[in-house]
Amino acid sequence: MEQSSTSALLQGTVLDLASDVVSALRSGDHVRAGSTLTGGGAAEGVARAAVRVLGADTLLPSVLLRVPPEPAQLAVFKDAVAAHPPRGDAAPTVVWSHWAMTRALRRTEPSLDGPLADEPGSEPDARWLDDASWQFLTHQLAVLAPLALPGEECAVTRVARARPVDVARGFVRAVRRRDWQQAAGAGRWLTLLDGVPDTLGLEAGLDFVRLMGGSDPRVALQLEAARLMPAGVLL
Repeated sequence: MEQSSTSALLQGTVLDLASDVVSALRSGDHVRAGSTLTGGGAAEGVARAAVRVLGADTLLPSVLLRVPPEPAQLAVFKDAVAAHPPRGDAAPTVVWSHWAMTRALRRTEPSLDGPLADEPGSEPDARWLDDASWQFLTHQLAVLAPLALPGEECAVTRVARARPVDVARGFVRAVRRRDWQQAAGAGRWLTLLDGVPDTLGLEAGLDFVRLMGGSDPRVALQLEAARLMPAGVLL
């Protein structure tokens, strides 16, 4: 019973945190981005775990809109990165998610000190995607949607750029399966890729995903990112 209660609390905190990010992306108000983390509504351990689930997108308003995060929000994010480094046997998506969080942190605060300053900046291995089917590729890219940023350059983005038609197929499949979270993540990637078939009708497709799944803040977050990114360039 206690484990179920903790799981429900974590899920609720993730949704609240995603809602904060969506509000910040829509309004440009950096305070809203961290209200769940800074308002005392979530216990420290739950807040850190929720940041790990949402990943680098926790700081997406700071990255895309160039607004500094609240100090308390940044402190929780730092704690989440430092306290949970991936284990040696971690899945590739876990390793890349941690790398993306560290990258977002360095963009937000270039002058890091302490243990995070000593972390190597080299990319993880992305060879697990080399021969991926289009279905598996789309699933993995949706999980790693926080890497879909304008001007981002890493091995995962290079794989995505090389396979726009496969990602488009995956987007259509996710929509047909009513997997709105995967569809929104794939759609976010597609807004950044060249060579996406015109016949896909991406803009209309994203509008449909918003209509059907946009009440889920995790879906709305990806759609807001997709809306903002074509005009943005990261430094």
